[in-house]
Amino acid sequence: MTKRNEIRLALPSKGRLADDTLELLAKADLQIYKPNPRQFQATIPSLPGLVVLFQRSGDIAVSVHDGTVDFGITGWDMVSEQGGVGDQILPLHRELGYGQCTLNVIVPDAWEGIESMADLETRQKQKKTPLRVATKFPYLAQNFFQEHGLENVDLITAEGTLEIAPIIGHTDLIVDLVSTGTTLRANHLKQLKDGEILSSQACLVAHRPALATRPEVREIARQLLEFIVAHLRAKDNVAVFVNIRGESPRAIADLMRTQQVISGLQGPTISQVITEKNGDWYAVHIVVRKDQLAQAISELRDIGGSGVVVTSVKYIFEEEPEVYKAMLQALDKKDNQ
Repeated sequence: MTKRNEIRLALPSKGRLADDTLELLAKADLQIYKPNPRQFQATIPSLPGLVVLFQRSGDIAVSVHDGTVDFGITGWDMVSEQGGVGDQILPLHRELGYGQCTLNVIVPDAWEGIESMADLETRQKQKKTPLRVATKFPYLAQNFFQEHGLENVDLITAEGTLEIAPIIGHTDLIVDLVSTGTTLRANHLKQLKDGEILSSQACLVAHRPALATRPEVREIARQLLEFIVAHLRAKDNVAVFVNIRGESPRAIADLMRTQQVISGLQGPTISQVITEKNGDWYAVHIVVRKDQLAQAISELRDIGGSGVVVTSVKYIFEEEPEVYKAMLQALDKKDNQ
């Protein structure tokens, strides 16, 4: 591979995964600058020195594995098809929160009594001919069938819409991604109850040798993880400001800890309100989950809170992201082997 100085991040070029990836980066203040929509190269102004390339989701995993790019955002299914975690690919963040789906063994509805992998094995032995399986994931499919004792299987690598393959008799069954299952039902197909091969969603991965040998690549990894993790941690939370009368900050904090959801991340932030009459009012700031907001407001009122103000939270930064610590530990472990 030709030596290069630039640092590269590959993103999906089209589809829902591409749209959701751009949205995530934008919300994390890592907006993509792409002046010409026809170009397959862009930049992130807040990360100078990082070049963004747009590729098919499956090609991203290959590029990260081969080291032609340093980072990639794609589905975990695509990464796993390339062999998953190993000497070349290091997952930095496994759950970016979108692109959820599962990879499943799928058979025709007309196959009565075939509900499990054991049933499929019995059918295959009775048929005495190879099961023909259409899939975009031959590596994962083969390993899964072997784990369930199905050796006599012909895997047919296919692209496009796989659901039609059993209908026209091209294959007996398929191994494909499922999100809602609507398409399967519309085409008279069903998942086997124990036929889930893996659960997938969008993930951030890196070329392990680049991280290990180039400090500038590790620095970009730190910045990507800092902002992505802080955004993901914040997006399901809101900041709540409220005035509460009390004897002291400690007394108010103790009172809040008797409630279920208003204790804050590590505890409430409390400061004195300077009133004209010098009363015993305190301003309290806490962060609560969005789905617990109604309960939080009720609990604050129960302890005398008033003037509740709620605002969105853009980031919640930790001392250092746990995923970044995990990356350094993985690199250090590999170096010491």
